[in-house]
Amino acid sequence: MAGEGGTLPGTDEADEGDRIVCHVDMDCFYASCERLREPELRGEPVVVGMGYESGEPHGAVATASYEARAYGVESAQPISQALDALPRTARAREDPDLDPAEAGHYRPVDLEYYREVAAEIKAILRECADRVREVSVDEAYLDVTDRTSWTVVDGRPLAEGYARHVKERIAREVGVPASVGVAPTMSAAKVASDHDKPDGLVVVEPGGVREFLAPLPVEAVHGVGPVTARELGEMGVETAGDLAAADPDEIRERFGERGRTLHARARGHDDRAVTPKGRPKSLSRESAFTEATADAERQRETVAGLAADVADRADGKGALYRTIGIKAVTPPYDVNTRERSLPGPVADPDLVRKVALDLLAEFEGDPVRKLGVRVSNLQFGAARQARLDGWDGDGDAGTEPTTDGDRRPSPPGGQSSLTDFDP
Repeated sequence: MAGEGGTLPGTDEADEGDRIVCHVDMDCFYASCERLREPELRGEPVVVGMGYESGEPHGAVATASYEARAYGVESAQPISQALDALPRTARAREDPDLDPAEAGHYRPVDLEYYREVAAEIKAILRECADRVREVSVDEAYLDVTDRTSWTVVDGRPLAEGYARHVKERIAREVGVPASVGVAPTMSAAKVASDHDKPDGLVVVEPGGVREFLAPLPVEAVHGVGPVTARELGEMGVETAGDLAAADPDEIRERFGERGRTLHARARGHDDRAVTPKGRPKSLSRESAFTEATADAERQRETVAGLAADVADRADGKGALYRTIGIKAVTPPYDVNTRERSLPGPVADPDLVRKVALDLLAEFEGDPVRKLGVRVSNLQFGAARQARLDGWDGDGDAGTEPTTDGDRRPSPPGGQSSLTDFDP
C-alpha cells in the first residue's frame, strides 16, 4: 500500500533493475524555514510572499502551509486575494469582528536564509549518497544503490529503512520535514515523493512502477504537462495506465520522440542516471492560477512577485543576465513567450520587474492560466555589474506566440518550482 512507509506491490514486469533512487522534496519549504526561525508558528497558517513586504497587500504567494491552504490560500495567488481568505493575525487582534483563530501569519521571502537552511540539508544528502542531483533549493535526487538494497527483511526492503534514515536526519539535525520517494527510476521516485505529502515516505519496488502509476492521472507521468495531457485526453488517454497500454506508434506519431519517452515512463522505464547538474542556462519561476483570470492587477502582482524571486535566485548564484522574458499560458493551453535583450549583462531586480511588466502589458485583457518570468543568457564569474544605468527599456520585441513548451503545474506540496521554459 502507498503511504507512510508503504511498499507498493510488484508485478511480473521488470523495469530498471537494482538501481535505487530517492527523491527528496522539502514540504512547504519556505514556510518550514519560517517556522524553524519562529517555533511559535508551528501548527499555525503561514503564508510566504514573493515581492511582499510586511503589512502590505502587494506581492504573490510563494508558498502556503497546509493550514493556510485549508482557507483557500494557494501558490501564485496575489497577496491581496490571500488576505481576503485568511486575514493577518495582527489585524484579527485589532478587529473585534475577526476571530484570531481564523487568521494567518504572513512573511516575506528570505532567500538568503532559506539557502542557509538548504545548505545544511544538502550537506546531509551528500553524506548519504555518492551521487546527488540538486534540482532546486528544496529538491534533490539521490542514487543510493551502493548504500542499501532492495532485499526484503521483516516484510520491508532495506531501501525503505535507508530512506527513513535520511528523513530522520533532516528532521533531527535541521528541523524541517521532507517527503521522500524511493524507486528504481528517477521519474517514479519523483511521483512517489508527491504521493503522500506532507512528511511522507513511499517506496515503489522494482517491477512495481507500472502498477503504481496506472491509476494516477496522466499528468503524473514525469514530463506530461497541461498541453500534452489535453492532447492525450483527445486520444482517450486519461491515466498513466491508459498511456502505458496505448499503441506506442500512435503516441510517437503524435508527439515524436518525446512521446516514446513518455510512453516508456508510464510503463516503468526510465534509464536516466542521477548526475549532478551543471550551471543553468536560464532561471525562471512559474505560477499557475486555479482558474484562468483576466484580472490585470492580479496578473501584475503575480509577475512582480515572480520577477523579484527570479532576480533573488540569480543573485544567489552569482549570475548576470542579458535577456528577460515572460511566459503567459492562455486558454485552452496556448503557451506564449516574450523576451527582451539588454545591451549588456546585469544584475538588477528592478529592471527584471520593469521589463517583465512591460512584456505582460501585451496580454492585458486576456485570460491567463499561468505566468512565468525568466532571465537567460547567463554569465558566471564575471565582474559584477549591479545595474545598467540609463537603459531606456527599448529592446527586441521578443518571440512569437507558440503552443509548445509544456510544463507541469506547481506541485501541491509546496511553492512553485524553479524551472526553465522555452519557446
